[in-house]
Amino acid sequence: MGSVSMTVPGDLIARSNALGADPRNTNYAGGNTSAKGEVLDPVTAKPTELLWVKGSGGDLGTLTEAGLAVLRLDRLRALTEVYPGVAREDEMVAAFDYCLHGRGGAAPSIDTAMHGLVDATHVDHLHPDSGIALATAADGPALTRECFGDRVAWVDWRRPGFQLGLDIAAIKKAEPQAIGVILGGHGITAWGDTSSECEQNSLEIIRTAEKFLAERGKPEPFGAVRAGFEPLSEVDRRARAAALAPVIRGLASTDQRQVGHFTDSDAVLDFLAREKLAPLAELGTSCPDHFLRTKIRPLVVDVPATAPLAGVIARLKELHAEYRESYRGYYDRHATADSPAMRGADPAIVLVPGVGMFSFGKDKQTARVAGEFYVNAINVMRGAEAVSTYAPIPESEKFRIEYWALEEAKLKRLPKAKPLAGRIALVTGAGSGIGRAIAERLAAEGACVAVADLNAEAADEVATSIGGPDRAIAVPADVTDADAVADAVAATALAFGGVDLVVNNAGLSISKSLLETTGRDWDLQHDVMAKGSFLVSQAAANAMIAQHLGGDIVYIASKNSVFAGPNNVAYGAAKADQAHQVRLLAAELGEHAIRVNGVNPDGVVRGSGIFAGGWGAQRAAVYGVAEEELGEFYAQRTILKREVLPEHVAAAVFALTGGDLTHTTGLHVPVDAGVAAAFLR
Repeated sequence: MGSVSMTVPGDLIARSNALGADPRNTNYAGGNTSAKGEVLDPVTAKPTELLWVKGSGGDLGTLTEAGLAVLRLDRLRALTEVYPGVAREDEMVAAFDYCLHGRGGAAPSIDTAMHGLVDATHVDHLHPDSGIALATAADGPALTRECFGDRVAWVDWRRPGFQLGLDIAAIKKAEPQAIGVILGGHGITAWGDTSSECEQNSLEIIRTAEKFLAERGKPEPFGAVRAGFEPLSEVDRRARAAALAPVIRGLASTDQRQVGHFTDSDAVLDFLAREKLAPLAELGTSCPDHFLRTKIRPLVVDVPATAPLAGVIARLKELHAEYRESYRGYYDRHATADSPAMRGADPAIVLVPGVGMFSFGKDKQTARVAGEFYVNAINVMRGAEAVSTYAPIPESEKFRIEYWALEEAKLKRLPKAKPLAGRIALVTGAGSGIGRAIAERLAAEGACVAVADLNAEAADEVATSIGGPDRAIAVPADVTDADAVADAVAATALAFGGVDLVVNNAGLSISKSLLETTGRDWDLQHDVMAKGSFLVSQAAANAMIAQHLGGDIVYIASKNSVFAGPNNVAYGAAKADQAHQVRLLAAELGEHAIRVNGVNPDGVVRGSGIFAGGWGAQRAAVYGVAEEELGEFYAQRTILKREVLPEHVAAAVFALTGGDLTHTTGLHVPVDAGVAAAFLR
């Protein structure tokens, strides 16, 4: 290939990343960019024009060359000769595959035609809030002329596809002075002869629209603040959000388990306090990227922020039932014989005045992005209402996109969910050793994980290593303190929506004989393991019961809970307490579909925080071996003659919670390589 082929993709990636890095320019995974260039065809050795365009599902801010689709322009443009018309334009997406150049690359998106048919070397299609505000204003065409003159044209709403590409190409040809268009109800498209010119034209449209809205718009487009709907103090709203999160998540998971995200930004709280909240929210979002993630409209709580919590929860349940009925009506009004089945009637966005916004998705990133998109929608509504009246695309058009056959096919291509996808885990003592291994295994199996540990720095390091806030958070927690435990569960609920799976792993040990064991030794070990497990289970069960989704509580007990050994009376007694809590809570919580099980490890030396903290040296002294040989010593006294590692304990936790043992509760699983004296009877 010629040198042009090496520079065009690089320039396109640089432009895409620069535009995508600023949320004012486009939303996450929204929009696409392209560039055209000439290369030598490796078969004919003749110059051939190619189109590099962001493929389906990518994000501009993080786009790499692997995320580009590469097509031959002659074949792409030749599709105009066989285009069967709007009624069959979806067929053209499959035809893009026959225009691809070489192997690899991303799948072409629905917007490929727009980029290929517009006669410009570089094209950007973006979803800036300012552009969509004009695109959704009732008098959008007139406002576009007022804002841009003849430098930017207007295109009436049309569902993305081949015909929209033809429409924009025709406007570009008819209005050579134009640098781009406002797409009614949707976004913007800009072009240029060079990558730099295209980027500057995109930014000119976005920044000019921003300035126009700011200078021409009225100061309070959402109306006056409603008495009683003002934001609560940060402390009060966070406390109320933590209490509401499991309830709301349970309702939002009626059809399919969801992960949640909470937002109480100034933009959200201001919108929720205003007079126009209800009517604007009812209109729903407009840009396809927005409503595909936020659903057609949010659920809005219609009681004051200061209403009693019990009253808010009761009203939430009523509103949720009404929402599901309304969504069913929306589906029935627009579904045809060949429409995909209804995917679920629960809200993706729940707005609670005075508190904030709860957003939901199949995982944390999806939930977070849904919330970000609704903030985009709030900005769009504010801009449109500032200069006009917000007028999104019709409900029927939203349905055509939400239940589009092409969208359904995209969903079916998604990889199979991991076993713990949608589950939220809280692991205590997860800063090291067994707890860390459990947190890492649960996250690897798809769970969101709260890494709880007395050592905040260690917890943060583990959460970061797992993948950061979309997969794991650090929760500093002293399990002996009821308030600290409540705060840890609240932090988990605020981060992910609730809690489904708790592992009581926090522990310590002091190896002393009966005569040497002090009252402080006894209290400390029982406070951490017996009392700590009780407090964590109590707080977690409260959240699980509020969710109505069932749950799992797993105790990391010990072989010593059933085996009597020398010089560990306080430790063994505390572990026996934990072991019996498993039985007691399994009997009590079963009616709520909460399963309680235990794991009894033994001899986990490598990576263990307990052993590193002095227990290893003490036990080595008891058995008369060198501390570095303790793991092998334990292995040799087992039936299997194998050393037990933290990951073996983590595997047992996953076995109990991963979905196969659905009818098992009150069980203790030995992970000790076989200690006959500890066999359960």
